[in-house]
Amino acid sequence: MQHKFHKIYIELTNICGLECSFCPTKDTQTPKTIPLQRFKNLIEQIKPFTKVIALHIFGDPLTLKNLKDYINVISKSNLKVEITTTGFFLKKHSLDLFLEPSIRQVNFSLNSFAKNEPKITIDEYLEPIFALCDLKLEKKIHNFINLRLWNQDENNSEEEFNSLVFKKLFNKFKVKIENKTYSQPIRLENQILLHFDNYFEWPSLQNKHLSHGFCHGLSAQLGILSDGTVVPCCLDGFGVINLGNILEIPLVEILNSTRANNIIKGFQDKIAVEELCQKCSFKDRFL
Repeated sequence: MQHKFHKIYIELTNICGLECSFCPTKDTQTPKTIPLQRFKNLIEQIKPFTKVIALHIFGDPLTLKNLKDYINVISKSNLKVEITTTGFFLKKHSLDLFLEPSIRQVNFSLNSFAKNEPKITIDEYLEPIFALCDLKLEKKIHNFINLRLWNQDENNSEEEFNSLVFKKLFNKFKVKIENKTYSQPIRLENQILLHFDNYFEWPSLQNKHLSHGFCHGLSAQLGILSDGTVVPCCLDGFGVINLGNILEIPLVEILNSTRANNIIKGFQDKIAVEELCQKCSFKDRFL
């Protein structure tokens, strides 16, 4: 069976450089980065399966000094790139890198500033992000810059931080944002958006949640961890559902395995076959 995915997530490195309280860390694991030559082979293998590569699972791709070399590999394969980052390491790179034609969007997780103890001010943190926005508009680049506040909850626990961010965004873009619950993105400028979402519980075998239902794992997306482990989705950052290692086994063989096909068929019937999937509450969004 030939599979086509809306996007394939690749964790270039499991190094993030931060310790956000809302995100599981990989402190107990050995730091890993996909070597560039192996990445070239990896892209050659997966390019028949998708048109979009999302550089994100746990690690932050901007921690890599030679990120440009990885982007070039994807560009030469005529694939599009999505990058998700905290933004803390943006200054390590030329801003022009993020305006390459192959880059479809760059996502900045702004709440990472609030959930760490940074040695810089909020203005120093936002300065390079705003500079990238300015450069995009100046050069009329056709891609999206998404600023994310995925920190909404019933208690509005991040009201103070969000209010500060709204003030900074108003000073920059002259768009007034009220402190309330949002279900739709807010347009700050052409293709520059502020996105909102709720905190969510990362799937874990220790979770008390238990349910069946539908998920896009292995139908619209899959993930590849920094050690080559193939997983059904971008939330299995620890490789609990290890479908095989793409550095050792061809992807087509991994996807045609009994375990992978059982997962696909299960979700088609709204049944979560894997225990981790049963204990994942994120899939309840697709009900």
